Amino acid sequence: MIEVLNGIKETVVYKDIEGFKVHDNTDYEAYPDHWHTPIEIVMPIENYYIVSSKKEFFTLQEGDLLLINSGVVHGMPSAIHGERLFLQVDFSLLHNVADIESTLSTIPQALLLTPATAPSIHERLKNLMLEIYKEYFSDSILISASIYSKLIEMLVLIGREYTGKRNAFDMASGKQKEHTEKFMTVCNYIHEHCTEDLCLDDIAAYAGFSKYHFTRLFKNFTGVSFYKYLNKKRIEHAEKLLVDPELSITEVALQSGFSSLSAFIRMFKLIKDCTPTEFRNLYED
Repeated sequence: MIEVLNGIKETVVYKDIEGFKVHDNTDYEAYPDHWHTPIEIVMPIENYYIVSSKKEFFTLQEGDLLLINSGVVHGMPSAIHGERLFLQVDFSLLHNVADIESTLSTIPQALLLTPATAPSIHERLKNLMLEIYKEYFSDSILISASIYSKLIEMLVLIGREYTGKRNAFDMASGKQKEHTEKFMTVCNYIHEHCTEDLCLDDIAAYAGFSKYHFTRLFKNFTGVSFYKYLNKKRIEHAEKLLVDPELSITEVALQSGFSSLSAFIRMFKLIKDCTPTEFRNLYED
């Protein structure tokens, strides 16, 4: 299933439809830890399947879905008989949909969706995945557009479900929708300005909250603190710059919003489990 693997970086080869790859996997084979820039959705349709990510193991039953975010190290440690669908999507296709990109930044790096964890949307997600599979291997026209629309629906369902759970504490006051929209706007703003000198006080004022109230609400919405979220967006920006061999690591650090090389290297290793130089070498191998 992994066609091009350099170190632990997989380069996804889009053969039939640019930006989308669907694989109907029946291989009795384990796959080592690896990562790739496309987001990935895994769904077994015959027998269970096991996926690992950062020492956490997910056991997927038939019809369960696992959403793996861009850049997340994961593997399939067990050789298991059966059949499962893999959908890989070029992350750049989502760059122009700011709400979707922000949603992907707020959910866990690997999110398991089952009838128990997502009862209100699971059946629809499963059907959409099967529709994408059918569309991908069809002879219809506008296949790419059809798949894209179904993927967006899946991500909208997941985003609404997940942010709804995040904001459950606001249900009684009727502010869930207001806070969700506001913090989506905040996340979009951070994404667009992450390389600038952003600070907690300024973003709290932009959102219209006191610093302390904003800190609590932001962590409830994203699952992480403001500065962890900001650093994650800066590292994502740095990954794109590291592809250019003409830029030094110091230049990448400064252009990504970090005040020093040491702070950049420390944060990059914390988030990506490798140094910027190691990341660049994996990309160039």
